[in-house]
Amino acid sequence: MNLIETFQNLVAQVPELVQPLIVALAAAVPFIEGEGAAAIGIAGGINPVVAAIAAIAGNFLCVAILVLASSGARQAIVTSRTRKRELALAGGSETVIEDVAVVESTDSDRKAARKAKFQRALLKYGVPGVSLLGPLLLPTQFTATMLAAAGVTKARILFWQALAIIGWTTIITVLISGLVHAVS
Repeated sequence: MNLIETFQNLVAQVPELVQPLIVALAAAVPFIEGEGAAAIGIAGGINPVVAAIAAIAGNFLCVAILVLASSGARQAIVTSRTRKRELALAGGSETVIEDVAVVESTDSDRKAARKAKFQRALLKYGVPGVSLLGPLLLPTQFTATMLAAAGVTKARILFWQALAIIGWTTIITVLISGLVHAVS
């Protein structure tokens, strides 16, 4: 069964008070996100403003959790590599293990190409451009995680991702609401 249809059916079957929670849950799913979840809510009969707010909250909460987790993981890796280098140098060894080179050599060509493409986009458009334009190509969850892995600060990622989520969800909500209003 289609995931979007499942969420639409669920919204229609639960009490009115629970419907925004279902929309928020749908918004946490990559490729559905805030935009799709708002549309699911509106199609399920929820007030467009309530659907949009629930979708924004669900999408942003998921992104925030992923950014915090991936930033923490990146920091742990950077700290570990720094300690290894310091220990190697303190031990009198002139050979410092280059973890980055080892990791990159194990990446597949396809993964390395995607990573390079993201790095070029980040250099060209910056965090604002990647965050605001990213939803056209990738879910916000993926974009935010890649920004954290690239070393962008959590606050900067969350600020621009919030703007992107609010903007795209609002645009789609207005369009869907207009279509529903025009049809009825």
